[in-house]
Amino acid sequence: MKRFTLLMLPLAVLAASCATSSRDAASAGKLSCCATNLVASAFTDKSLYQLDSTWTNDANHVHKLGVLRGRVQVVAMFFASCTYACPIIAHDMQRIEAALPENVRARTGFTLVTIDPERDTPEALHAYRAARKLSTDRWTLLGGTPDDTLELAALLGVKFKREATGQFAHSNLITILNSEGEIIHQLVGLNQDIQETMKRIVGATTNASRLHTTRE
Repeated sequence: MKRFTLLMLPLAVLAASCATSSRDAASAGKLSCCATNLVASAFTDKSLYQLDSTWTNDANHVHKLGVLRGRVQVVAMFFASCTYACPIIAHDMQRIEAALPENVRARTGFTLVTIDPERDTPEALHAYRAARKLSTDRWTLLGGTPDDTLELAALLGVKFKREATGQFAHSNLITILNSEGEIIHQLVGLNQDIQETMKRIVGATTNASRLHTTRE
């Protein structure tokens, strides 16, 4: 009994520390360290949201990919100065956005991640958003470090290589993530039929709603 009591003591201290931290964090309007750890541990082993990398959006805010959790995400990698394939990829994503039923569109996110973080600063990404009239409610534009960019590209199956001209040769790929950050579908190529992609988004959005209801 004495040994059991001694073993439980550190756990009790940790629980008390967590409770205090949570109260302090709540009063400051922040997540506690304990809450953050719990959220991180909830991702599945197939989720891209497990990545520890941080990304900067076009409003110059830094966050992890996990902030995208909760919505189905339509994701592509691109670079803002691209003059051929990337504008078509963005247009294909906008075609998907426009074709979705309104209730599904409201629960779907669209994320562009640059493969050219050196030139695609937050300011450059913001200018790209403005030029293409991308909604701030649904669209996220991100840039990361070269290593983090390579890691994410590998997980998405995107290949890219910088050419002597400064342009990039790259895969033309749009990926659908479910609300938990798991890859459920990929659209390969440019100007492709989007019907199957839309079906997958609608199905994943329905599943996300059920999951949210179950958690409540």
